[in-house]
Amino acid sequence: MNLDEIIDNAIKEDLGDGDHTSLAIFPPDVQGKAILLIKERGKLAGVPVAEKIFQKTDPLLKVNIFKQDGEEIKPGDIAFEVKGSIISILSVERIVLNFMQRLSGIATTTSEFISQVKGLNTKILDTRKTTPNLRELEKYAVRIGGGINHRMGLYDMIMIKDNHIDFAGGVEQAIHYVNKYMHDNNMHLKVEIEVRNFEELLAVINDGKVDRIMLDNFSVEDLSAAVKLIKGRFETEASGGIKLQNIRKYAETGVDYISIGSITHNFRSLDMSLKARRKSIWDED
Repeated sequence: MNLDEIIDNAIKEDLGDGDHTSLAIFPPDVQGKAILLIKERGKLAGVPVAEKIFQKTDPLLKVNIFKQDGEEIKPGDIAFEVKGSIISILSVERIVLNFMQRLSGIATTTSEFISQVKGLNTKILDTRKTTPNLRELEKYAVRIGGGINHRMGLYDMIMIKDNHIDFAGGVEQAIHYVNKYMHDNNMHLKVEIEVRNFEELLAVINDGKVDRIMLDNFSVEDLSAAVKLIKGRFETEASGGIKLQNIRKYAETGVDYISIGSITHNFRSLDMSLKARRKSIWDED
């Protein structure tokens, strides 16, 4: 789902046949302005989305941007100001905040993980653990936070996971079927396989027809040993049980990538609000 579809659905979901509260209180031609006020520290994400929401709602709304996506923000900062029809501004206030708070939360969470591996070569990846229909935006926020998108879906990479291996009858069989499928269909996708223990790891190393090995739920000690076995032959990725508090220990093993599902499914939205900049519509300028 592209950005236009996401925004159109969000507006339709919330606005319905109109913001009747605002329509009841304000004359249709009354003008005003509001600011997006930041209430806590973090990394900003979603400004272009907010701008597009305002434009789609009312092309006459004017948005002045003071903070760009990727900038560090703190309480009291103003990300942008929007001017124009009060009814138009209030009609999409919550929609704008829903996107801005969530995307900034993902970007902030991602940047916190990035900061823990500073100075090391390990890269932080996201996963497919995203909100249905919002993957494009949530993975965008990961990039804003300094992370790397693992894959957008099932279609742009071969990822052999535990259930594939078990249903196929083993590591060798799963790898064989994948490579035959790509050969028969003239496909050239990157191949990654998940391993759960050293037995599966050695089977993959002996087979060799993959690009990356994901070491799932390995302890730091086992991961270190596994990375030494693999080094120079395949890319390495660690996943499972890795948190902000222990990620540096995992990264110090020399693993190439660490995938963190929590950055898109267990993040905390950033606190911010859209505040009117005029006390009353009857005030004189």
